[in-house]
Amino acid sequence: MKQAWMWKTPAGALLVLFLSGCAGLLVGGAAVGVGMAHDRRTTGTVVDDQTIELKLYDVFNQQLPPGNHINATSYNGAVLLSGEVVSELARRQAETLARGIDPPVREVYNELVIGPPSTLSSRSNDLLLTTKVKTAFFQINIPDFDPTRVKVVTERGVVYLIGLVRPSEADAVANVASQVSGVSQVVTLFEYIR
Repeated sequence: MKQAWMWKTPAGALLVLFLSGCAGLLVGGAAVGVGMAHDRRTTGTVVDDQTIELKLYDVFNQQLPPGNHINATSYNGAVLLSGEVVSELARRQAETLARGIDPPVREVYNELVIGPPSTLSSRSNDLLLTTKVKTAFFQINIPDFDPTRVKVVTERGVVYLIGLVRPSEADAVANVASQVSGVSQVVTLFEYIR
């Protein structure tokens, strides 16, 4: 029997990862991909954002009543809370918990809705919309614009756009996202750079 490929050394596995463009780096327990070269955040900020998200999921599961569906998205120290909660009290508690997390959060955008958790069908539709919006960004032709610099979160057909962008990039991204079929609203939460 002939083997087509055999891992002889860890270096061989690493070489294949680098050649495939899927290389990653483990920093402080969080995976940071090669895409960092395109990110306008520092590596430390990316790791902090990932840490914030992980800690918030843990804190929400431990300290909030059951029955909530909360997504926490951190970008450059700003946190977007989206999804559904069982009460106004749970909504306020989630925001308070997010503001008190370490590493510190600069801003909290509380877009939580009071109501039953979204259905699997609704979440699948939101995932499809997110993919369609991200794909549509590749038609934007602005010098130095990289579509991967914009984070897209979709809940109930509402598209939230987060990132460090120039004003011209923000306008183009919001315009393109608003034209994607199925998007009911676009909310921009950008930080502007010059």
